[in-house]
Amino acid sequence: MHLEFKLSDRHKRVLQATVNHYVATAEPVGSKVLVEEYNFSVSTATIRSCLSYLDKSGLLYQPHTSAGRVPSDSGYRWYVDHLMTPNVKTGKQVESLLQEKLNWQWSLESLFKSAAQILSSLSGYITLITMPQAQNSRLHHLQLVAVDSSRAMLILVTDNYQTHSTLIDLPKMGEEESETIEQVSRELQVISNFLNHNLKGRLLTELEHLDWTELDSEFERYGEQLTQVLKQFQQRHAASVYTDIWISGVAELLRQPEFSQLQQVQTLIHLLEEEPTQLLPLIFQVPEQEKESSRVQVWIGSENPLEPMQSCALVTSSYFRGSVPMGSVGVLGPTRMMYENAIAVVEATAAYLSEALS
Repeated sequence: MHLEFKLSDRHKRVLQATVNHYVATAEPVGSKVLVEEYNFSVSTATIRSCLSYLDKSGLLYQPHTSAGRVPSDSGYRWYVDHLMTPNVKTGKQVESLLQEKLNWQWSLESLFKSAAQILSSLSGYITLITMPQAQNSRLHHLQLVAVDSSRAMLILVTDNYQTHSTLIDLPKMGEEESETIEQVSRELQVISNFLNHNLKGRLLTELEHLDWTELDSEFERYGEQLTQVLKQFQQRHAASVYTDIWISGVAELLRQPEFSQLQQVQTLIHLLEEEPTQLLPLIFQVPEQEKESSRVQVWIGSENPLEPMQSCALVTSSYFRGSVPMGSVGVLGPTRMMYENAIAVVEATAAYLSEALS
C-alpha cells in the first residue's frame, strides 16, 4: 500500500517529529511538545493546524479526544516510504557482531538459531529467520559409509549446506560368502564415486533417475536397494514443502507497552508457536524484478493479511546464494517500531548471509 499525499515541508517535518517522538515515548504527541523539543520556530497554534491537517489526511489520529496524536498505519507507511533512511551505523554494527559471534563450522541449524538470538536481543523485536529453502536444492555430495559388514550410512549434502542421513541394510552376497568391513568400505567407495558422478548437481527431486546398468556387474546387487532409498528420500523431500523458521525474542516483544496484557498477544504467540508455516508466504517474498534495488519488504498493521499480526509491523529481506533466493530474515514488532534501525538490521543480516552462502 503506497499512499500519495501532498504535504508541505512543514507537514513533513511535523509528521516525522510526531513519529519519532511517539516511537521513543509511546505517548500521544501534542503541539506543545513538538514546539519545545523539535525546534519549530512557529507558534503552537500553527503546529496544531498541521496536526489537524495530518489527522484529516488519515496519517495521524487521536486515541482520545483530549489526547495528542499518534501515527496511524498510513502515517507509518508515509514515514517509511518518504521520510526515513535506514541507520547505516546500526547496519555496520550488526554485520560486525555477526562476523564476530557466528562460526560457519557449526551446523547450519545452530548458525541460524544463533543469528536469530543475536538479532532479537539487538533489535528488541521478534526475529524470524528461515532456513535455506529446499525446493531448489541440488545434491552437492553423497557418501556411503560402512557401519559394519551388513549396514551403511547414506549421507547426502545439498548445495545449501543441509545434511541428510539414513541407515540402510546392505544386500547380502551368496549364502556362503561373507565380506570384511574393509571389503565393504572399498565397495561403498566405488558406489559413492558412481553416484556422485551421476547425481551431483541434480535437483533433489531427480535423484531416483539413475541408470544402474552403467555400474560394473559385481556391484549391481546394490542397485535396487539404493534406488528405493533415494526414492523414499525424494518423497520425504517433496512432502516438506516449507522450510523451518527460527523464531527468537518473544520475551522482547512482551516488554513493549502495546503488549503488556497477555490476552493482547495470545493469538500472536499461538501463531508463532503453533502455526509458523502460515508466516512463510509473508516472510519469504522475493521482490519483483523492477524493485530489485530494494530487497526489503515492510508490512505495517492492517497491511498484514494475518489477523494476529495486524497490530504489528514486519520487516523482511531475502538472502541469496548467487542470484537464487534461499530464505529470508525478518523482525516483527509493534507498529510503533524504530523502522530505520529495523530495516538496517534486516538488510545487514540478509547481506551477511548472502555473502557467506555464496
